[in-house]
Amino acid sequence: MLALPLQVIDNFLLQYNVGQALLLIFILSALAALPLKSQRVYAMQFLGFGLLFLLTPQSMLEATYWKFLGLALLVLAPMVYMTAKR
Repeated sequence: MLALPLQVIDNFLLQYNVGQALLLIFILSALAALPLKSQRVYAMQFLGFGLLFLLTPQSMLEATYWKFLGLALLVLAPMVYMTAKR
């Protein structure tokens, strides 16, 4: 019963690398948090995805710019958190 949807997802994801899939999930999670209008939620997302991009093995990402994106998100997360209103 679940074989067909999983095969469709697998065939779709085989065309992309892990970095592109993580970026898509990051964008979708940012859109999901948009109605909350909370900078602290965005800061936590930046922190989480920054760690994910940095800790994902290089062989799975295929390019070094994903690591730099993770580093940029880790630098940006505390700044967004500190500028958030209480």
